This record gives sequence, C-alpha cells and structure tokens, in this order.
Amino acid sequence: MNEFTVHQPKTVEEFSEYYLLRWKILRKPFNKKKGNEKDNLEENSIHLYIKNNSNTIIGVGRIHMVENSFSKTAQIRFMAVDTPYQKSGLGTVLLKELESRAKKKSACLIILYAREKAVIFYEKNGYEVIEKSHLLFNQVQHWLMHKKI
Repeated sequence: MNEFTVHQPKTVEEFSEYYLLRWKILRKPFNKKKGNEKDNLEENSIHLYIKNNSNTIIGVGRIHMVENSFSKTAQIRFMAVDTPYQKSGLGTVLLKELESRAKKKSACLIILYAREKAVIFYEKNGYEVIEKSHLLFNQVQHWLMHKKI
C-alpha cells in the first residue's frame, strides 16, 4: 500500500467530494437521495478523508463529541472507503486518526454503530460489541460497539 495521509476537508470542493463518497458507499446502494448522507451534527464534527495518487477522495470518516454523556464520549459515524480500496488498510488508517482526534478532545470512550458486515473490522481494531442496535432502512443491522481510549 502507498503512503496515504489523512486530511480535513476545508474547501467547498473538498466537502462536496467528501459527502459524495459518503453518499456513494453508504446511501446510494439503498436508493437514498443525495443529502441523506448528512445529519444535524455535521458542523460540530471533525471530518477526515484520504486521497489516492490521482487526488481523488477514497476514504472518509467523522467523529463528534456526544453531548450529555456521563464520561467524555466521542462517536464515530459515516466511515466509508471506496469499493476498490476496501480491505487495503485505509479504514484502519482513518480510524486511528479519528481516535487520535478524540483523545485530543479528552475523550475516554468511543462509541459507534457498526453495520453487521463491519463488526469484524472494528473488533480487529479493539472495539467490543455492546448490543444489537437499529435496523437501517429496514435491512441493514447495526451493532453498538465501544472502545476505551
């Protein structure tokens, strides 16, 4: 694998490409319209991406602090790696950087809701399954997971 570095989107163009990949991987397969890949916490989150050698965004992820949590808790959402790059280690690179950003915000715990097919990935990166969670779009089972940092 080439050396990939993680960046934060800053320009309108970078955010546009960032959200496009998020939609393409996480929402388009379920016939969801563009815009469905965003929520009301976008402005209060840290967004990260990885580009390939052609300067195209190929991986994205987001983390935000959880309001009103008992301990300093952060939540990872919207992790996605473009299909040709999946299982190449890019997800782990993004995940480690998101965890690093959470530590800088004094988080002690990270939670996430993993799609069933991603549970093994997160377990390999030190996350534990807490419980079965929601069913996205009435077809994608999610599992609440956490990791103490």
